[in-house]
Amino acid sequence: MKVLDTKEFDQDVLDSKEPVLVDFFAQWCGPCKLLSPILEKLAPEFEDKVKIYKVDIDESSDLAQKYRVMSVPTLKFFKDGEPVETIIGLQPENVLKSKLDYYAQG
Repeated sequence: MKVLDTKEFDQDVLDSKEPVLVDFFAQWCGPCKLLSPILEKLAPEFEDKVKIYKVDIDESSDLAQKYRVMSVPTLKFFKDGEPVETIIGLQPENVLKSKLDYYAQG
């Protein structure tokens, strides 16, 4: 799963035609390490419907600050370049799948 830096974020997230899920994470975060394989598993199913990216809050602290990420993991859904939903903390696979299904519908 692609980890975006600040430059890529504008192009891959804000300019995306599809909805985007961004996983704001940190290397030192235990729950983030548990979330990652869940997103890796779901990503192929939604490949053409919802883009899924990661942002390392330590490497891209400007993005973390801009989007008010106070704890990790924080998942933000973007639609038409705007954040439309935020989920904080580790979520079970079925919850994430239903959210992705919702955004995949348009």
